[in-house]
Amino acid sequence: MRHVRLPAPVLRATAPLLRTWWKIRQPSTFGVKVLLLHPAEPGRFLVVRHSYSDPNRWGLPGGGYRPSRETPQEAASREIAEELTLTAAPGAFVVLETLETTLEAKRDTLTILRVLAPSTDVVPSPELAEARWISSVEELGDAPVSCWLTRALAHKR
Repeated sequence: MRHVRLPAPVLRATAPLLRTWWKIRQPSTFGVKVLLLHPAEPGRFLVVRHSYSDPNRWGLPGGGYRPSRETPQEAASREIAEELTLTAAPGAFVVLETLETTLEAKRDTLTILRVLAPSTDVVPSPELAEARWISSVEELGDAPVSCWLTRALAHKR
């Protein structure tokens, strides 16, 4: 399946429209978030800021998927390839948690996964404003942090 990469300004412009649509329609969706662990330095992990929808908030790479087409592990593998140009086999991903949320005004089944990154060399897509390897969220200062990042880190140990 081919995915279209939209420029960051287009993503920023369409994000509020999507949120409004979700509030009206309240669709059921499926998503993944990936905690990428540094391959050489235990304790380090990758955080990202998306270029759309609260670009100041640090979180995890990830995105939506259709369960009829792929598993959460396959979706996680696809998402890190699309967002960061990293390749990891679906079998390398460990499910940390699956939960139901209405955080974005939609009924979302979210799976949080962990994987050892195959490399530290990441090339962020236009979807991402920044990607950074860190050891602790304290390194981000006062910047807001996604609740999904916090949940994933609770499972990291």
